[in-house]
Amino acid sequence: MLGIFEKIYGRTDEVAVASAPGRVNIIGEHTDYNEGFVLPTPISQQVFVACRKRGDSEVRLYAKDYGESYTFTLGRQVFSEERRWANYVMGVVDAMQRKGLHLGGVDLVIKGDVPQAAGLSSSAALEVATARALVELFDLKVTPVQLAYLGKSAENDFIGLQSGVMDQFCASLGKLGHALLIDCKTNKHRNVKIPEGYSFVAIHTGIRRKLDSSAYNERVQQCRAGVMALQRVNPKIQSLRDASLTDLVKASAGMSEVVYKRCRHVVLENERVLSATAALEINFPAKVGALMFESHKSLREDYDVSCPELDALVDKAFKTGYVLGARLTGAGWGGCTINLMPKSYVAEFVEEVPAWYARATGLVPEVYPV
Repeated sequence: MLGIFEKIYGRTDEVAVASAPGRVNIIGEHTDYNEGFVLPTPISQQVFVACRKRGDSEVRLYAKDYGESYTFTLGRQVFSEERRWANYVMGVVDAMQRKGLHLGGVDLVIKGDVPQAAGLSSSAALEVATARALVELFDLKVTPVQLAYLGKSAENDFIGLQSGVMDQFCASLGKLGHALLIDCKTNKHRNVKIPEGYSFVAIHTGIRRKLDSSAYNERVQQCRAGVMALQRVNPKIQSLRDASLTDLVKASAGMSEVVYKRCRHVVLENERVLSATAALEINFPAKVGALMFESHKSLREDYDVSCPELDALVDKAFKTGYVLGARLTGAGWGGCTINLMPKSYVAEFVEEVPAWYARATGLVPEVYPV
């Protein structure tokens, strides 16, 4: 990073360097913005940010992976259609300023190897790495949980995606080789060790996910409509996290079939996350796998965020006989599946499944051992 920084900006004294990882979500999809439970794990791929103070209020950005630059003035950050990657940095700066954190002008370089538009949370990795670098550079007092929420604010308030805090939480507090159980209502969290002898492998469909489409925010609104209907049955329910399946059945007459299905996924997905965590803690990976298959079915049938390519990969994983569980990971509509298997079968999976998928679809998948 310092070599790249020197090439672009001329010197490397007093440069702060920070990084943050991408993630795969083992189970718990579309539950975070409903104040539910999630169980992601960080991956080894990371985004790196290097920055140095300037003597003015200009922020100069350079994205090595794009070979592109962008400049803005502090307090005047405006969403860019041409340099969409720059919006994540501007969003973090915007969030930090609104929190009253003092920043000055900087020169900043970005580089990373987290696959983009793959459901592996490259955006959250960029947000958290940017926030970490700025916190270090300006000696700011920010906790890891606060750091995650700065990234969430960038997504919600600047980018306009009404996502939850899971991705940024995992980028800020996750530990390699562990799943991170997050309670998105209370921020309570703990790392749970993944059993020895088992691996998660992500495989990309070749379908690039476009998450800033209206479909994601539509799901958020449908869940909110479900909460309003639930409150007429039980006023204590503030989010889908508070609802049981019994509550949902009682309230079903007051909501559309689509809203009911969206809510059913979230309510049952929360239960699956807690069951999967308990299974990990007693070294019962087969149970985790069964819950992953259930999760994918729910995401396909109730939440309607899968696609034929994701379904094909999950079906193939099931038919191998050695994959314990598979599901889409990330918001859906393309991107990756995550697959749980004994480590002894990883090489066979990497040889067998991508080749089958390429023949079946004409698409070229990529495989990311976690």
